[in-house]
Amino acid sequence: MSKNSSKSLTTLRQKLRKYNKDFEKEISGFRLNPEDEEKEDADEQDDSSDDDDDKPMDFLKKAPKPEKEDTKSKLLKGSDDDDSEDDDIDWGSSSDEESSLSSDDEKYGGNLATKFLKKAGDKDEAKEATKREKKTKERKERKRDEDNEGWEEVKGGAPIIMEKLKMFAKDAEINHQVVLKKFNEILAARGKKGTDRSEQIELLIELLSVCEVHNLGSGILLKIMFAIIAAIYDYNPNIATCMKGDMWQKCLEYIKQLLDILIDNPSIIVGEHLIEESEQLVTQPYRVKGCCLTVVERMDEEFTKMLQGCDAHSPEYVERLKDETVVCGIIERLQGYLEDRGTPSELCRIYLRRIEHLYYKFDSRVFSKPVTDLDGSVRDVIKSPEKAAAEAVERGEEETSMEIITKLCQFICAKDTTDRIRTQATLFRIYHLALHDKWFHARDLLLMSHLQVNIEHADVTTMIIYNRGLVQLGLCAFRHGYIKDAHAALLDIQSGGRAKELLAQGLLPQRQHERTADQEKIEKRRQIPFHKHINLELLECVYLVSAMLLEIPYMAAHELEGRRRMISKSFHHQLRNSERQALVGPPESMREHVVAASKAMRVGNWKACKDYIINEKMNSKVWDLFHQAEQVRSMISQKIQEEALRTYLFTYSSHYDSLSVPRLAQMFELQQGVVHSILCKMIINEELMASLDEPTQSVMLHRTEPSRIQALSLQLADKVSSLVEQNERLLDLKQGQSYFGREAGPQRQGRGQQSGNRENNYQKNNYHNNDRNWNRRQGQRAY
Repeated sequence: MSKNSSKSLTTLRQKLRKYNKDFEKEISGFRLNPEDEEKEDADEQDDSSDDDDDKPMDFLKKAPKPEKEDTKSKLLKGSDDDDSEDDDIDWGSSSDEESSLSSDDEKYGGNLATKFLKKAGDKDEAKEATKREKKTKERKERKRDEDNEGWEEVKGGAPIIMEKLKMFAKDAEINHQVVLKKFNEILAARGKKGTDRSEQIELLIELLSVCEVHNLGSGILLKIMFAIIAAIYDYNPNIATCMKGDMWQKCLEYIKQLLDILIDNPSIIVGEHLIEESEQLVTQPYRVKGCCLTVVERMDEEFTKMLQGCDAHSPEYVERLKDETVVCGIIERLQGYLEDRGTPSELCRIYLRRIEHLYYKFDSRVFSKPVTDLDGSVRDVIKSPEKAAAEAVERGEEETSMEIITKLCQFICAKDTTDRIRTQATLFRIYHLALHDKWFHARDLLLMSHLQVNIEHADVTTMIIYNRGLVQLGLCAFRHGYIKDAHAALLDIQSGGRAKELLAQGLLPQRQHERTADQEKIEKRRQIPFHKHINLELLECVYLVSAMLLEIPYMAAHELEGRRRMISKSFHHQLRNSERQALVGPPESMREHVVAASKAMRVGNWKACKDYIINEKMNSKVWDLFHQAEQVRSMISQKIQEEALRTYLFTYSSHYDSLSVPRLAQMFELQQGVVHSILCKMIINEELMASLDEPTQSVMLHRTEPSRIQALSLQLADKVSSLVEQNERLLDLKQGQSYFGREAGPQRQGRGQQSGNRENNYQKNNYHNNDRNWNRRQGQRAY
């Protein structure tokens, strides 16, 4: 037989055996005396034939043939003598119906429309008819209930189970052996096809309640709880989807009970490496196979998956996020349990889970109250961890998040043997330090760990954490006013336009064709929950403002150079897009505000630049999202004034013989000391050819730089010389070789002599050009 036929035959045999169980007595009796059964069937057929002979032939033709009822339908009806409802109804003959119809039609005189019109007495007749039908129906139902007493009506092909399946017999003795036997029977069905997962969970819960009622000990309770939690995790067969809400609450409840038993009974030994034969569930000390750390880690992963499955802007996400306090409480309790009896590797794993729920949260206790400086400015003093801990102990407060993370990371770095956990813990600590404006500490920790060198060989999750830490470090540098460091930290993230993907905060639709369906599922599983997101508009604005403060002075200083390198390609891209527009209106978006501010700074108009960067719209979109927003705005204003002064000096210094320092301070509303330091730095770095006259507080400018016409002519000469050189090389390639790649002796010699002369002339020209440039630089250095 074929494979399908043999499979169908096996299924048919199983169904037949299951069906024949109800008639084992009849089947066995027939197998013992088959001849007696055949004689009885023959006698019954003779009796039925005698009865049929007494009836007229017309009735035999009209009477419908009775359908054969199978034994199962007879059993459902209750007895073989019961009649159906159709036996009580007299259908009449077809001739009587036709005569009655014709007589009714004759009453209306051929106008059959009046037959269907409503009359005054029709309502009473309809009411009486409905009453009669109702009484008839009740009488039939009463009769059917009397006939079918003790039987249940089958609906949908499956009987309705009114009562739960009993776990044990009523008078059975409940002990450890009986419970374990039942437990193994339930677990044997796990994973099999057709097993109802919810029913399996209910059976395990009922078995747990039986053990609690009969006080069978904590060991067997733990074993059943581990099985219940595993069954809850297996309830959802799809790994990509999250757990349902009711199952999630059950999971949290049983994990709490599991930890309660473990903490209250420290003598219980629980381990995933224990063999089932070595388990001790009857007498103390109990030995149970299982791993509570794996259970809690899976719970944390399911919590993240539930947050990923919710809409981030819906009330459902807020409700799910409320469970984070419960999750953190479970992790802290397990941490306290493992600190007494856990191995270093287990402690490192649970410490990392604890850090993951702490590192992104802002702790205001790290900062003290604002104090006023001598110049009247308000600043926040950041406490050291030791001082903050001492003050917290004096006030009776708990440790700050920074102190907890520092302590846990130090343990992980000392005890962890896997590079992955240590790297992630260090990155979490860098993120937390940068979040609380610990710029120097976070920067030194990143540089000493050398993570930027080895991060390319790490897994994708660690790379995402590294990107998040680097971005937070750049934002911290910007808040402190270190513009170059902020730009360098954010450059790699923002340059490719993939910040959303690199920070695992969403997938870009334009790159969807580059991923397969499986890759997209994996990417969605890696996404960070919404409450951990970094504001992408804030990130881009900080990057563009940093690029503006660096790029605009550089462009003004190197305006006449032909080959000028770009500090930020994305910033230049925004400028080019703005220049291509035929009509430029007032700025609306964040990018347009930064571009308009850049154009104002380019001409030295710092007030317009400041108004474009700091206004009500930009404050609501970006700057108010910072901690200490007013301090950040004052820092940005200060940087705009300083860089506008540098841009002004680069652009217009050739038009002046001398500049007054007080006048510059008045123009840009800066202190004279700040203006003096800027001028000194520019002179030392050879950015400005000038000298300071201290008695008169003025800057004497030296005209060593070429004029605009001279600079343009030098650029033209360089381009023409390079063009001539390229043409000569192309001519040598085309005419300097024969058909076979070689030339005759005299011709080759002449060509070689000509090329040698050209090479000597080219070297001489280069030497004179370099000499001229060197003399110009020496003249600048002399001043």
